Amino acid sequence: MKKIYLFYVFLLFSCINFAQKRDSLRTESNRLEFQYKKMYVPLGLMLTGVAASGHSQKSWNNKMHAERDEHLLNFENHADDYIQLLPFVAIYAFEIGGMKPKTDWKNRTAILMKGQFINLGLVYILKTTFKETRPDGSALSFPSGHTAQAFSGATMLAIEYGENYQWVPYAAYGVASTVGVMRIANNKHYLSDVLFGAGLGILSMKVAYWTHQYKWTQHRSTTDPFAKIY
Repeated sequence: MKKIYLFYVFLLFSCINFAQKRDSLRTESNRLEFQYKKMYVPLGLMLTGVAASGHSQKSWNNKMHAERDEHLLNFENHADDYIQLLPFVAIYAFEIGGMKPKTDWKNRTAILMKGQFINLGLVYILKTTFKETRPDGSALSFPSGHTAQAFSGATMLAIEYGENYQWVPYAAYGVASTVGVMRIANNKHYLSDVLFGAGLGILSMKVAYWTHQYKWTQHRSTTDPFAKIY
């Protein structure tokens, strides 16, 4: 059981070391420009989630679920309902505490709202389209909304503070990974749900940054393919 959970956490933490490095392409307004390589990890997590899906005896979903039932059959903890929101609280709390974010509060709030619209909208569409049954027998398993929410917030937190405070991405994605693990431990989701949800959350927030126009600044990029999208 420990080996499987460690593998899961390691896979999610790869987002920090491989994909969440300092963004080098920026406009004069400090806007993140679109980079194909920044899509590798979120899409990789989503594809891995798809590969892990299914309920055959040899599927990753079935193996993880069997381990969970063997070692954590009676586990129940609702802390993940609140932990998923911590990155969003920190986005503003860190600034109040004296840390310097990358984006001013107006643009930051607009990006947050856009990211939430994309993320929650896609989660809802996918849940109601696939209508997968959860491990505990309830409905709407795929993908994990809690995990998508946590990783969406972690991505924004890493972008806003990671350049000046290198510990922030590790803490942010550590919190998000904890939410994903707890969703499995609480028997609310399969491995495929949380892997896909993690990738979806990361990608949703990145799209929000890539497409944001910083209406309170005047500088625009002429090379970024997302520059004219509002």
